[in-house]
Amino acid sequence: MIRAAGRKTVCVFFFSAIAPLLFIPALIHAGEPPSPPTYGVRMEQAWIPMKDGIRLAATLYMPDGAKPEEKFPALLEYLPYRKDDGTAAGDYPKHAYFARRGYVSVRVDIRGFGASEGAPPEREYSEQEQQDGEQVIAWLAHQTWSNGNVGMFGISWGGFNSLQMAMRHTPGLKAILAADATAELFHDDVHYVDGIAHVDEFELNMDMAEGWTGAPDYTLDEKVLGPRFETPPWSLLYLKHQHDGPFWREPVRPLKEITIPSFLIGGLLDGYRDNVTDMLMQASGPVKAIVGPWNHTFPNEAVPGPQIEWRNEAVRWFDHWLKGRDTGVEHDPRLVIYMQHWHPPDPTLENVPGEWRLQDVWPPKDARPTTLFLQTDHELAETVAQPDTHQLKYIPSVGVEAGFWWGELLSDPRPVDAFSLVYDSAPLQASLAILGRPHALLRASTTAPLADWFARLSDVAPDGTVTQITGAGINGAQYDSPTEPHGLEPGKVYALDVEMHLTSWVFPKGHRIRVAISNALWPMMLPTPYSMTTSLELGGRDGSRIVLPVVPEHGATPPDFSPPEPSEERTDIKSEGFPWPGEWTVERDEARHKTTVHWKGQESAEYPWGKEIDYENMTYDADDAHPETSSVRGEAETVFTLRDRTLTWRGHLLVTTDKKNFYYRYTRELLKDGKSIRSKTWQETISRDHQ
Repeated sequence: MIRAAGRKTVCVFFFSAIAPLLFIPALIHAGEPPSPPTYGVRMEQAWIPMKDGIRLAATLYMPDGAKPEEKFPALLEYLPYRKDDGTAAGDYPKHAYFARRGYVSVRVDIRGFGASEGAPPEREYSEQEQQDGEQVIAWLAHQTWSNGNVGMFGISWGGFNSLQMAMRHTPGLKAILAADATAELFHDDVHYVDGIAHVDEFELNMDMAEGWTGAPDYTLDEKVLGPRFETPPWSLLYLKHQHDGPFWREPVRPLKEITIPSFLIGGLLDGYRDNVTDMLMQASGPVKAIVGPWNHTFPNEAVPGPQIEWRNEAVRWFDHWLKGRDTGVEHDPRLVIYMQHWHPPDPTLENVPGEWRLQDVWPPKDARPTTLFLQTDHELAETVAQPDTHQLKYIPSVGVEAGFWWGELLSDPRPVDAFSLVYDSAPLQASLAILGRPHALLRASTTAPLADWFARLSDVAPDGTVTQITGAGINGAQYDSPTEPHGLEPGKVYALDVEMHLTSWVFPKGHRIRVAISNALWPMMLPTPYSMTTSLELGGRDGSRIVLPVVPEHGATPPDFSPPEPSEERTDIKSEGFPWPGEWTVERDEARHKTTVHWKGQESAEYPWGKEIDYENMTYDADDAHPETSSVRGEAETVFTLRDRTLTWRGHLLVTTDKKNFYYRYTRELLKDGKSIRSKTWQETISRDHQ
C-alpha cells in the first residue's frame, strides 16, 4: 500500500512470516537475555533530506504491531550497493531480524547511488559521504518513533563507514558493529595491498556502478543519469595516489578517536582482519571482538565454517548500549578467536578444524616471541646462523597459487615456493601453536632501484604437502616511510620488517615450519618494472629471521556459540551467482616467458520488475623477460531486462605499464535495446611513483 506523508512518499510492505519466539543461548549468559522476536516487520520507503536539498533514499524495517507510545533505537547500514536491487535479497534477513526484536533497522544508499539523489562523491569515504552520514544519524535520532539512540552496523563498506562515523564523534551514534572492515585505507584496502598496487574486480564493478540510475525504473532522464554517467572512475583517482599520505588519511582519524562501544567481527581468511587487533590495542571505548576462520562474509553464511549466529550477539550488544538493558556484554571477553588446526590445502574445505579460545588481553599475555633464524642450508633454527648470502632471481609471474588478497583457501603453494628462497625447520618434536602476527625480519638488498619483498608462512606435512597460513609484502621503497617512498640503492643492505597478517595455527608434531621469500606475488600485486637479483644476508643475531607469536596450544574455552538460525528470505526476489573466488585459469607460454591469468564471475537476480544479469572478467598478463610490460584488462556488463526495454551498462578497464608509467584507459557504456546511447572514455598516462 502507498500513502502520502507530507513531502515524502512512504511505501509499506507487509511480510506475514513470523519468526518463532525461540531464544538460543548467546555466547556469554550473564545478564538479561537479548530482546525476543515479538514484532512483525513492516518495510517503509522514506526520503532523508540533506542540508543542500539532496535526498537520500532509505528503507526502514519497522517493528510492526508496536504500541503507539513505544520508542525504538535505530540501526543504520549505510553504503552504496543499491538497496533496491544489488543488496535487496541479503538486506532482508539482517534488517528483519533486528526489526522483530524492537529496532528500526535502516538501510540507506549513499549519495549518487541506487535510489538516492545526487551525483556520486569523488571517491570512497569522502567528506561529503561522511557529512551526509551525520545528517542521516541526526534524522534517525529525532523521528517520532526514536528513543534518540542510533547504532551502526555493516560488513566491508558498511563496516568502514561505521568506524569512520564513530571517529567523528557523531552525536546520537552510541554503538557500532563492524564486520570485515578496516580504518587503514592505503595499506589494507583493495587498491594498494601492503602498500603495493593491486587491481581486482572490485575496481571494475564500482567504476561501472557509478554510472547507474536506481531501481526499479532506471531512469534515463539527463538530470539524473548525466551526473552519474559522467563521474570519473574512482580507479583513475586511486592510481594517482601511489603512496600513503593526506589523500588516504583524510577520511579517517586515529583509532583512539573511537570512544563509543565497538563490536568487531573478523575472519582469518579476510584481508581486513588486522584491524581487529589494532582496535583492541588502540580504541578508547569498549571493544568486543570475534574472529573466526571465515572469509569476507557474515559468520552465519561463512564458507568455510564453522558457521555461527552473530545476529543474536548483535542484539545483546545493541540492547545494552541503545536500550539500557543489562545483557552482560560489559563482562564478555574482549576477544574470542578461532585457533586453526592443521588441514591440507583445499579450496573447497567446508569447515576449518580447530577450537575457540578467549583472549581478554591483546597481545596475549602468555605469548612467547620465538625467533627462528634463516640458515645457510635453508633450514630454520633457533641457533644464530653462520654468515652467508642467498640470492634470488626475480620472476615477475610468481604468485598465482599464493592467493589474491591474503585470505581465501588455497591449493598447495609449492609452485610459488619453487621460485622463492625457502627455509624449513626440522620436524617438530611437539605440536606448536601461534596466535598473532609473525614478523619476517630480513636483511635484504637488490640490484635494482625498486623491489618488493613477500614473506609467506606455511605448514609442511610429512608427505610434503604445504598449507599456506599467512604472509605479507613490503614495498622496498616504503621500508622506512610509507608516506615518503624513495628509490633503493643497488647493493645496499636494508633492514625490512615484514609484519604478516593476523593468524592462528597449530603445527602438529612431525610437521615443519616453512618460510618462503619472493619478490613477486602476482597477480595479487602488480610487478615492479626492473629485472634484478635480490639477496638475503644471513648470520648474527640481526641476520634474516622470523619471529613467531608462540602461545600455549590450548587456552580458555568460551561457551558455545549459537548455531546459525533460519533466515527469513524475500520470496519476491531470486538470486544466484558464482561463489568467491569465481573461476581462475592460468596459461603459461614457456617459450616466450609469458603468463596470463583469467578470472570470471557471474550472478543474476529476478525482481518483481525484471531481471538483472552481471558478468565480469579480468585478464592479467606478465612477461618474465620484460617485467615492465604487465597489463590488467577488465570487462564488466550488467543487463537489466525490464518490462518495456533492456538496458545494458558496460565497463572496460585497461591498465598497462612500462618502466616509467601506468597507461590507464576506462570506458563506460550504456545501451538501450542493444543500441549504444551513451559512452564516455577516460585515458591518462600516470607516472609510476615507486610502484
